[in-house]
Amino acid sequence: MVEILGYLNDPVSTKTTIDEEGWLHTGDIGFINEDDELFIVNRLKEIIKYKGFQVALAEISALLLTHPTISDAAVVPMIDEKAGEVPVAFVVRLNGFTTTEEEIKQFVSK
Repeated sequence: MVEILGYLNDPVSTKTTIDEEGWLHTGDIGFINEDDELFIVNRLKEIIKYKGFQVALAEISALLLTHPTISDAAVVPMIDEKAGEVPVAFVVRLNGFTTTEEEIKQFVSK
């Protein structure tokens, strides 16, 4: 078992994220199936802060789904020391397509 100490110099965030029993509340919604596989299916918090800007994860997911070679997409936050949080996308390409990560990044940036 790993002990989580909390956020450095941020007792408010620590108190709202780690409960009195030591459980870490990430804001992710998921389930564990009969094979003990974890599936993250949604988020309680749909907005992250990226370098002071509010970013809606659902909007990025919706944008990715407009790409002609992507059949499904999910965007989740990842902690980043410099930016606070950064969005990370997971995409499923349509069968037969070899769209690259760089091509998808260029699509989103436009």
